[in-house]
Amino acid sequence: MSVESTRAVLSRYIDSGHTDLSMMAEDVAFTNMASGDESRGPDAVREMLQYIYHIAFDASAETKNLIVSDGKAVYEADFVGRHIAEFAGIRATNKQVRVPLCVVYDLAGEKIKNARIYFEVPALLKQLNEGS
Repeated sequence: MSVESTRAVLSRYIDSGHTDLSMMAEDVAFTNMASGDESRGPDAVREMLQYIYHIAFDASAETKNLIVSDGKAVYEADFVGRHIAEFAGIRATNKQVRVPLCVVYDLAGEKIKNARIYFEVPALLKQLNEGS
């Protein structure tokens, strides 16, 4: 893959608000590095993203940086939104959150094969527990 095609694939995915999964490989795996939880296959990835962005939170990712090389990319963002349902054993607080997020992607054949998600859980928990 070229740098240009890697950028095009990642940009299409990010610009869709993480809803267009047509660029996912059939054996794609997203791994939450804090917990080790893994979502395998496009349907499991879709379910995980739906839960995080639209069920537990009403949230989006605000892009800070997208660094791209041949078949690899690093996405840095802030996860921003409102906590609207249970997450990590914490009932909905309706609190606004802003949490640092970084995802490292591996691509092959213009498809996302792997993503390693680094989500600052301590920062999230601090925001959810403040004033409670």
